[in-house]
Amino acid sequence: MDPKQRVLIIGGGAREHALAWKLARSPELARLYVAPGNGGTEAIAENIPIKTSDTERLLDFARAENIDLVLVGPDDALAAGVVDAFRAAGLRIYGPTRAAARIETSKVYGKDVMAARDVPTARYEAFTDLGSARRYVESCGFPLVVKASGPAFSRGTYIASDLSEAVRALEALMAEKIFGPAGSQVVIEEYLNGQEVSIHAFCDGGHAILLPPAQDHKRAGTGDTGPNTGGMGAYAPVTWLDDDLLGKVQAQVIDPVLAELEARCSPFTGTLYPGLMVESGEVRALEFNARFGDPETQSYMPLLDSDLLGILNACADGGLRAGDIAWSTKTALTVVLASDGYPGTYQTGLPITGAEAAEALPDVVVFHAGTRRVDGHLLTSGGRVLDVTAVADDLAQAQQKAYEAVKLVHFEGMQYRTDIGDKGLLRQPC
Repeated sequence: MDPKQRVLIIGGGAREHALAWKLARSPELARLYVAPGNGGTEAIAENIPIKTSDTERLLDFARAENIDLVLVGPDDALAAGVVDAFRAAGLRIYGPTRAAARIETSKVYGKDVMAARDVPTARYEAFTDLGSARRYVESCGFPLVVKASGPAFSRGTYIASDLSEAVRALEALMAEKIFGPAGSQVVIEEYLNGQEVSIHAFCDGGHAILLPPAQDHKRAGTGDTGPNTGGMGAYAPVTWLDDDLLGKVQAQVIDPVLAELEARCSPFTGTLYPGLMVESGEVRALEFNARFGDPETQSYMPLLDSDLLGILNACADGGLRAGDIAWSTKTALTVVLASDGYPGTYQTGLPITGAEAAEALPDVVVFHAGTRRVDGHLLTSGGRVLDVTAVADDLAQAQQKAYEAVKLVHFEGMQYRTDIGDKGLLRQPC
C-alpha cells in the first residue's frame, strides 16, 4: 500500500461532509472522493454522482481509481451489503457487514442481541400483526414507545402518551406503511426516564474504544416538542457522564454486544453507536446504530486531535490501539438548520445566503447536509440543510458562538431549535 492513500466516502449528508473535512487534513491522504457528496464536499473533495445504494457502480469506481480505503456513512448502504461486496472484491472498507449491521437495521434483532448478553434495556414485545399489537397496547400503561423494527432513517419512533396515540402510531407504521417495509414489524417497549446520551465506539472486530459522549436532540421543536427527526443538533462531550458511568457503558453495553455479534459469526468493524438512557447512575441501551451518528459526527470531528485516516486504517486492519486516538479538551456544539416542514414534506431549490459569512467566524465550521450548487449559487436540496458547528473552551461559549453564526445564515422557511446544549448547561447528572 502506498504511503499516501486514495479514499472514497460513501454518502452525501453533513456527517459525510464532516468526515471529509477531517480526512482532508490527513498528511497520509493523496486524493479524496465523496459519492454522491453535496454542495459543501465539492470544495474539499471530488463529488462522484453515484447513489449510496448502487454497489456495483461504487465497486467499479473504486477499482478504476485504485481506492485504498472506503468509508461508509449512511445506514442504507450498510443494509444493501456494500461492505460485504467490497470485501469480497478484496478492497479495504470501514464499516460493518450486512449481518453485523442488523444490530441497527432490525430493532428486533438488536433487542435479541442485547437479551442474549443481559445488556440493560427497556422491556419490549415485537409484533408483525396490527391486531395483536393493538390488543397489547390496550393492556399497557403509558407513556410507551412504538418503533418500526426496520430502518426508518431515525424517524420511525413514537412516544405515545395514551392509547389513542399508540394506536395511531401502529396504524401509521403497519397499515399505512409510511416507512414502507420498515414498519412491517414493530417493537413496543416501556418508556424510560432520564437523559438520552449518544455513545460511539471505534471497533476493529474485536476491540472497542469509546469516543467522548455526546447528546443529540431528536425532536423537531425547541423544548423537545414536535415529531422525531434525524437530529436537530448535538454537543460533545457530555461532562456529567463521568468515567465510572463510561466504564459501565463499556462493560455492560459495548463489550457484551461485540462479543455476541462475534459469537454469531458477524464480528463488528466500524462505528458502533448505542443510544443510552442514563438515570440515577445507571445506564440502559435504547437501541444500536451501526455507523457514525448525524449530527454527533459534526461535533466530534473538530474535537478529534488524531489523524482520522490512521484510526480508520487501524480498524479496517484489526489493529486498533487506545494510543491511536486523542481528543481536544474543548467543547463542540452543532445546530441543524432545516427546511420548513421537515421532517415531513418540504420545498427544495431555495437560495441560501450567509453560509460563507458564518464559517468566516473564528472556530466555526458549516457542514452541508442538503445543499447543491447551481451556476455558483448555493441551494437547498434536503430536509436538513446546513449544520453550524462551533468550538470553544466550554459548552456555554460553544453555544453562544454557534447561535451567533446561525443568525448570519438565511433561506426561506429556515427552522432550527434554539435550545441545543441547554440540558448540558443545566448540569443535570442522572
